[in-house]
Order: sequence, then structure tokens, then C-alpha cells
Amino acid sequence: MPPRSWFLLALLAPCSLPYGFAQNADPSSAVQALQQRFHAELKRHGVVGGALALVHRGEEAQMFFAGEAKRETHQAIDGETAYNWASITKTMTAIAILQLRDHGKLSLDDAVVKYVPELQQVHDAFGPVEAITIRELLTHSAGFRNPTWPWDCDDAKDCDWQPFEPTKWSQVAAMLPYTHLAFKPGTQWSYSNPGYVFLGQVIERISGDDFEVYVDKNILKPLGMTESYFDRAPYFLEGHVSASYVKTGEKITAQPFNFDTGITTSNSGLKAPLKDMVKYARFLIGEPGNARYEEVLKRSSLEEAWTGVLPAKQAGEAGTPYTSGPHGTQPQMGLGFFVLKGNGHRTIYHDGDQGGFSAELLVDPEGGSAGVLVVNTTDTGAPAAQEATHAVSNTEPDPRGDLRLALREELMDRVFPAYVKTK
Repeated sequence: MPPRSWFLLALLAPCSLPYGFAQNADPSSAVQALQQRFHAELKRHGVVGGALALVHRGEEAQMFFAGEAKRETHQAIDGETAYNWASITKTMTAIAILQLRDHGKLSLDDAVVKYVPELQQVHDAFGPVEAITIRELLTHSAGFRNPTWPWDCDDAKDCDWQPFEPTKWSQVAAMLPYTHLAFKPGTQWSYSNPGYVFLGQVIERISGDDFEVYVDKNILKPLGMTESYFDRAPYFLEGHVSASYVKTGEKITAQPFNFDTGITTSNSGLKAPLKDMVKYARFLIGEPGNARYEEVLKRSSLEEAWTGVLPAKQAGEAGTPYTSGPHGTQPQMGLGFFVLKGNGHRTIYHDGDQGGFSAELLVDPEGGSAGVLVVNTTDTGAPAAQEATHAVSNTEPDPRGDLRLALREELMDRVFPAYVKTK
């Protein structure tokens, strides 16, 4: 999860108002203002390219594009451009687990070692490893570390020999005897990528399918996400893949192109164009009477996933864009989704950061609206150019200013309430 940019911080400064401000505004003016700021801020802060979609139940989605998918060839961003959605993949992993539960294949309170016995090698100073449940992995409360791969880079100029992510389960399994839990499972929250790798293994071992195949058959295809895939692009879509970049000072460094997330696919491997993510957002918004949506996942199971069970805040650490809501609100963690409540109103979201890409998926279930944002450039916020190899592209976002915070506040304060007014 790379450090994030300051580039939309200025967007908030002139108009930080309490949630509900736009109850007196109409949707078209709220959307127009957001669109103008989106384009202006991306240009101002040197983002190579990005896209934004606004979705409302029963209406055609509005999609806005800015900049280039590849700065070297000046290929423009368009509706076919594919991006890495990084940790937003985790929401599909959670849906897959809930599908298996709904079909009677597992219980959320099952011990993870029942399906992934290799985890018995993990050091648990707080009790038996067998007590760790699938539910605790879903809510990031099992006590595992954040990074999938324990990066060790003494010299940023000589790190490109390292794999971007572990490529095989055997590499992750080899680290398990050297892995310990940071706290008693179920007692607190700490974001964990390995936890979702373990969930991917649960899905594979129960279903008999590779994770990518299972999700393609049971989520992507039913929702009509025909140009979505995992990791490297199929040949016929390769020309649409966006490059990605890290910006330090005025220097922009290209990141690994069309990369493979290896065994970590279940926490970060989804690739898709914005138009397919609009289809996913529509599913999450819901549509009464849509039998296909119910086949993918019952609405009651989605509501279960969207019930916060513990504060999404790591003890003793400052908040990040993942764990900071507008106006000081504190998100809670549900089953694979973050849950924000402000003035009694609920918003569901998840973010993604990897290899220069940054994304946000934000859903207002009661209002029937969603916002989807993605950019292909990570601005580190560094004042001067530094080396920016891929080894630094998985670090924590910069909490001082981030596009997800801007989008979250803008949509929750202005756009979503304007749509609610029209119901």
C-alpha cells in the first residue's frame, strides 16, 4: 500500500461542511462541481491519469476520464482502460467466503487450520492457533502482520531483483514458522494482507478451483464483468492496461507493468476497466427483484458483511486514509468492508493501493448510490526527487492528504445527499 498523494487535499479546504450539506443541492450541480475539481486537482498535482464514476440506482452511470494511461506513448485514459484495483479485491474474497457459507460449505466460526493446516506452524503466544477463525481473518482481527512480503531493502537503487509479491504458496508457507500473532485474536483490529491470502487458500481448498477461476465463475461472469481478470492481461486486452507511476518531487518513475500478484491474488489481484467496476457497484447498491444479484450473494449476507464489528484503528498508530472518516468519524470493520456512520447515515467502502495505483469504492446502500475512483500515479509527498523502485510502492498511504479522504468527504457531504433528496 503505497504512500499517498496530497493532490486532492486542496479540494477539501474551501468546502469542508458537515454531512447533509447538499440536501438543498440538486445532483447535477453537485456532480458538476465534483467533476471540475477532479480534473483540476489531477492536473495541478501531476497525476498521469485517472477516472471517476458516479452510479445511482436506475440511472445511467456518469464516468469522467483525465490524463493518460501511458505517458510514454500518450495513450489517453478511456472507458476501456484497465487498472489494478489492489485491495478492493478483498471485497470479492469476502463475498466468495460468504457464498461458500451460504451454500453450506463452511461456517465463519470454523477454525482456519481446518482448511489450511499449515497455519499450525504460526507462533501464537495467546492461545492455540486452532482458535483463529475465518471470521477473524475477514475482520482483520486475527493478529497477523500487515505486509504479505517482509520487505528488506538496504539500498533502493538495488531492489528490482526482488519479486513484487510472493509467487507461490510454498513461499508464504515457508515463512509461517517465523510468523507470530501480534495480539489475542478477536480483541482488536490490524490490517493484514496475509490474512486474505489465507482466505484465498480456504476458497481454493473447499471449491477445488483456483481463486481466480472461482471468482470469475461465481462473481465476475454473473455480473457481466467480461473484461475483468486477475494479474496479467489476456492478449486481447493487453493494449488497454494502464501503466502506473510513483511521483517523488517532480520525478515520475514507472512501476512494474502488467504485473502478477502471485499467491497474493486474493488480497490484491483484480484488474478491470472502470465500466466493469460500475457493474460491481450496481450489484452492491442492489436492485429489488434482481434474481441474478441474489444468486451472486443474498442481500441479507451483504448486510451482514456491512455490519461493523470493531473499530478499524490500530492501537498506538496514527490513522491512515483506510482508517479515517470525514469530520473525525471512525470507521468500523465488517466482513471485508469498512463501515462509516455519520449523522446516522451509513457508507460502505474499501480502498486499494499497489504499484502506483490508488482506488476507492464507496457505496451508499440506503441512498442507492456509489462512487468509484482510480488513479495510476502515487504521489509520495516527498519534497524532492528520490529513488522510487517498486520496493517502496507497497508502503502505507500518507495520512496527511489522500484522494480517498477527499472522495469520501465530497461524496458523503454533497453528492450522496443530493441524490437522496430525489428519492
